[in-house]
Amino acid sequence: MFVVGITGGIGSGKSAVTDHLETLGITVVDADKVARVVVEPGTSGLAAIAQHFGKDILFANGGLDRAALRKIVFDNPDERKVLEGITHPRIRDEITRQLSEASSPYVVLSSPLLLESGQNTLADYVVVVDVPEEVQLKRTMARDDNSEALVQQIMAAQLDRQTRLSRADASIMNDTSLKELYERVEALHEDLLLKATTSD
Repeated sequence: MFVVGITGGIGSGKSAVTDHLETLGITVVDADKVARVVVEPGTSGLAAIAQHFGKDILFANGGLDRAALRKIVFDNPDERKVLEGITHPRIRDEITRQLSEASSPYVVLSSPLLLESGQNTLADYVVVVDVPEEVQLKRTMARDDNSEALVQQIMAAQLDRQTRLSRADASIMNDTSLKELYERVEALHEDLLLKATTSD
């Protein structure tokens, strides 16, 4: 199975790209969704997080209070490493399982941390959804109602734009309308179909 990794910084429009590929019949394995699955109540992932970070990061119903956990790890790089040590192997295992079950002509692995987490090793081809940083900042603030300082902190924790682009096999610019983005996605899709058939 030909695996296409799609990534992009926060606010780049990665979801718009992968959502459109789904309408074209392509299976998308979403690392963000997988990250939620591996820390659901009753999982070993959530038990390990609660054991290390304490019960304060749990809601009364036993679910994970992401905002409380995010505050701890953003202020403390060592704690972030602990969290990643718990979640990344579990996320990788679940992604691998979902990729192996895909039946579309190629399969997409959508991940905001594709390059940072080493998940790109699961992909045969890497596509970056690219957007100027000032657009990224504006979009994310508008979408999530976050402060500029928090968005800049999140962006700083991700790879910078130049490094991300230098590690991609292809990029798709998303700085205009949704209509134009969809046209670019459809052109990319044709290219990927061709690559998938010649990679067997």
